[in-house]
Amino acid sequence: MTRTTAVGFDRVTKGYGDVRAVDGLTLALHPGETVALLGPNGAGKSTTLDLLLGLRRPDAGTVHVFGGEPREAVVAGRVGAMLQSGGLMDEVTVAELVRLGCALHPRAYPAADVLARAGLTKIADRRVDKLSGGQAQRVRFALATAGDSDLIVLDEPTTGMDVTARQAFWATMREQADQGRTVLFATHYLEEADAIADRVLVLHRGRLLADGTAAEIKARAGTRRISFDLDGGPDGGPDGGPDGGPDGGPDASPDGSRNGTVDEATLRALPHLTALDVSGRTVRIQSADADATVYALYGLGLYPRNLEVAGLGLEQAFVALTAAEEAKQP
Repeated sequence: MTRTTAVGFDRVTKGYGDVRAVDGLTLALHPGETVALLGPNGAGKSTTLDLLLGLRRPDAGTVHVFGGEPREAVVAGRVGAMLQSGGLMDEVTVAELVRLGCALHPRAYPAADVLARAGLTKIADRRVDKLSGGQAQRVRFALATAGDSDLIVLDEPTTGMDVTARQAFWATMREQADQGRTVLFATHYLEEADAIADRVLVLHRGRLLADGTAAEIKARAGTRRISFDLDGGPDGGPDGGPDGGPDGGPDASPDGSRNGTVDEATLRALPHLTALDVSGRTVRIQSADADATVYALYGLGLYPRNLEVAGLGLEQAFVALTAAEEAKQP
């Protein structure tokens, strides 16, 4: 494969009635990339994949796969797809179905190799209608990788798989990317996107909201996590004095804390707060300016113990980005 653009969207729009499922989408994917496609329900992920596979045509703009029309790439065997929609032939065995898939692929691998790579050899003689959900997903994966495709498109590929099957699946996908193939997958398992993807695309209302590495997406959210245990004063007691209250008695301290807890209203008044969770003495905060928030904690006399400040995980960053974008909508 030459180093070229594997997939190109140029100002692509696709609507259904008054709804624009894809709205002016421009992006390019390259050989060897593993790309996660994220977005809330209704963001346009499925329509984007349909356009890429030639299942739908754009109302405006152009979609190219390896420099040509999407359907041409599919017919030539350059694209393998594992989609949520569409069933499997169920009155045949796993081996029969995989052999059929290989027979139809213009660049097919031997069926035995396809079965082995998908972890299906031991159940090759089982009828498809007797498979568990995870086993059926592995059959879909086998069909998507039945030939020497240059682009593999996966829609929620590990749904129904157990942990071991998911790990084996992604190990295989890494091998595919290492061989120069482009892997594009849509998923609701954001920990998979964080661990697997070289690049993360976030869609929102049909538009590309964010595009970068997982680390870049987290940084773009601009929010950090702060966690700590409350200890209301500097004198060793949980609320200031040696026996608990600000003067050693049971009364609450001026900041509202009592017995190692604090009024949520006091915490919600902290600057730059974006999220708050209080469980007994343990407080978890998300802040747009962690330094200012921690400084304010001490200013209120809360004296946090076991203080930790860290960046958001990808899931939390995703929620923060999409929530902020949604807040801008009329």
